[in-house]
Amino acid sequence: MNYELILNNIARHIPLDKEETDYFVSRITFREFPKKALLLKEGQVCNLLSYVHSGALRAYFIDGSGKESTIMFAVPDWWVTDMYCFLNGRPAMMYIEAIENSCIFQIRKEDLDELYIKVPKFERYFRILMQNAYTREQLRVIENLSLPAKERYNNFLDKYPHIARVVTLKQIASYLGITPEFLSAIRKSK
Repeated sequence: MNYELILNNIARHIPLDKEETDYFVSRITFREFPKKALLLKEGQVCNLLSYVHSGALRAYFIDGSGKESTIMFAVPDWWVTDMYCFLNGRPAMMYIEAIENSCIFQIRKEDLDELYIKVPKFERYFRILMQNAYTREQLRVIENLSLPAKERYNNFLDKYPHIARVVTLKQIASYLGITPEFLSAIRKSK
């Protein structure tokens, strides 16, 4: 098993010695998911935090009328879960789906809590990740409130060129908060 990508991600934020690295690796599991497989379903106990080693994932919510809203995409070197439910031991509100064949490392909530105790510097690592994620989401909300749809779409293409090639227009539109028809009109005007 190749842990290089995930260990490099960690090393960008905290130093680990061999014993700490070995302990971390002993707490994570590797799983492969084919395209369209669900890692998490609404209502399921959400006790796993997932790191994308390869492939891509989509987290989405389905409202009472059956409308899907894409919350986020996760590409290699990103972490993803239904964070509110993961942290609070609640049933999932979201779905997480593989949008490509994907290889994922996962850590259970109880193993993460134990990791914080045995290797306290992981609290710093995950705090930095949470700060970055919060900042990214705040900027996304401001962008969605202040920029025209065409500019949001162009920003999406710049940030996620790989994702734009592997997801449907409907999924991109739901991420941008617009209808697929409006996105189609934007694309035609280019």
